[in-house]
Amino acid sequence: MPIEINLDTILSERDIKGKELAEIVGITEANLSILRSGKAKAVRFSTLEAICDALNCQPGDILKYV
Repeated sequence: MPIEINLDTILSERDIKGKELAEIVGITEANLSILRSGKAKAVRFSTLEAICDALNCQPGDILKYV
């Protein structure tokens, strides 16, 4: 997969659990798990924006093109 998802790294750096992030962002834990595993086919900009807002980061901190 040419796009890497670095969400687990950021979550651990911020000491935030996936369950907490899912609640803050307003998505299910299952959908967050799909995103974290890299199996997501797409991500809504509104979801990406909410994740970045919750983690105080930029989209490039989460997504990396390899």
